[in-house]
Parts: sequence; structure tokens; C-alpha cells
Amino acid sequence: MPFDAIIVGGSFAGLSAAMYLARARRTVCVIDSGQPRNRFAVQSHGFFGQDGSSPQAMLETARAQVLAYPSTYLMHAQVSHVSRDETGLFVATLADGTNVDARKLVLAYGLSDELPPIDGLAEHWGRTVLHCPYCHGYEFTGRQLGVLHTMPMSAHQAMLIAEWGPTVYYLNGAPAPEPDVADELRRRGVRIEPARLREVRGDGQDLTAVVLEDGRSMPVDAMFLGPRTRFNSTIATELGCAVDEHPLGSVIRTDDWKLTTVPGVYAAGDITRGAHSVTWASADGVTAGVAVHRALVF
Repeated sequence: MPFDAIIVGGSFAGLSAAMYLARARRTVCVIDSGQPRNRFAVQSHGFFGQDGSSPQAMLETARAQVLAYPSTYLMHAQVSHVSRDETGLFVATLADGTNVDARKLVLAYGLSDELPPIDGLAEHWGRTVLHCPYCHGYEFTGRQLGVLHTMPMSAHQAMLIAEWGPTVYYLNGAPAPEPDVADELRRRGVRIEPARLREVRGDGQDLTAVVLEDGRSMPVDAMFLGPRTRFNSTIATELGCAVDEHPLGSVIRTDDWKLTTVPGVYAAGDITRGAHSVTWASADGVTAGVAVHRALVF
């Protein structure tokens, strides 16, 4: 018998969707490759009741709780392709050639971050090179902060980061902000540094300095940036789901119930929104799980 739903991706969005479908006594197969986006972070902040917890520990607990429901299955595998057969069932083909069938499909395979090619950024990503001040800013309150220009909204990001501590906006060779934007940055105490970055240096996972191309070194405790992102899978586009462009990448278009433009295909988490956090991903998964169940009923 086919599953009621296949969920591609078993992180916060996928497991939240699975939990609600399991509690509705539906059969669910979660297929996950084991590479959550926040695997580089030691702690997750801002998630209700779990502030400061390890993301990996949170996922391990969630998996155990979801698998306690007898109608739920978890497969550690990579989905290479999804098609629809002549009966309308979704057929997920795994990397080893195995096929899994279901009546509904939830895409929750997440994103990967593409960091600028500056020495030291990747080594400190998720610890002291960060993207979200609400997730990680409090721990650096009052310390020396940096914002790296990566997109048109980076100046706005620098204005926001200044709420947590003294901030330098590193243009990294990008054009200077418009005069009104520059004035607003200075009003908020943000220093503008135009030079290109050669590297960021640190002591273990702690940042200590930014080294500029002209040889100058500037102290920094945390660097914030908005990285480009890419989907972890091409399934959505292969199925014909509409995709919208965002300043940092693409997002799968969904309605308020996380239904894509393809009937029977839902999407949840970072792949469907511009703003990202564990809380939003989980909430999206809950919405998708409820929507799938109602579609199965009605």
C-alpha cells in the first residue's frame, strides 16, 4: 500500500509536518539525507522551550518522538527524482533505485548557504560568522560586530545589527551607499569600511580580526552576512512548481496552507520563505501537515 504522504527532508519543517500527520493516524515516510542547514551551529536560540539547545540534540529528540507513532517511517537516504504515475501517486526514487509511493508529497529539503570566497569565513560559519541576529546576536551584546556586504539589503542589515553592539559595515569593494543611506548608518553609529577583505582570523571558533586587502587589521568578535542560498534538491522545479526569485536566492511559491502550484505537492521551511529560523520552519511544517491531512480527508 502507498503511504499517505512522503516528506522529503527530515529537519525541523519535515519532522513537524510528520508529527501532525502521525497524530492524524496517517502513514508517513520521511526521507532525509542527514545534512540539516544548522548543523554548523552549537546552539539554537529563540525556539520556544528550547533556547540554547543543540540543534542536533533537538532533531534527535524529534525523530524519536515522531517514530514513536507506528504509522511513521524514517529513511536515511537521498531522493534523486520524484514523478507521478498513471494513478496519480507520487513515486520517489532513491539514489539506490528504490521507489517509495504516496498520495501526497511534502518538500522540506532545505537550503545550502554559499559564502563569499574569503579565507576564514567557512571555518567560522555558524559560530562567529552568522546570518541572523535574533538567533545569535544576544551572545555578542556590546562586542565588536561586523556586517559584510553581500546584497542590496546589507546596509539595512548593518543598521539592524547595530542594535546589539558597535558595528562596522564592510563594503568589501562594493560601491559606497547612497548619501541618505550612509547618513542613516552613521546616525546609528555604524562605521563604513570600503576596502576589500583578504581574510578573517580567529582563535579556534572565535573571531579575532578582519584583515583587509591593504594590510590593515581590524578587531571583530562576530561577522554577520546574508549568504546566497541554493535548494538542496531540484525536485520542485522538475515537478513544475513555480519558483520566485528573492534577493538571496529562490523560494518555492506556496499558498497560505503551503500548497505549491502543483496539486498534491506541499513545501515547507526555508525553501518557501525569505526569512529563516527554526521556529518559522517548524511552524511551516505544522501548516503543511495539517493541510495534507485535510486534503486527504476532504
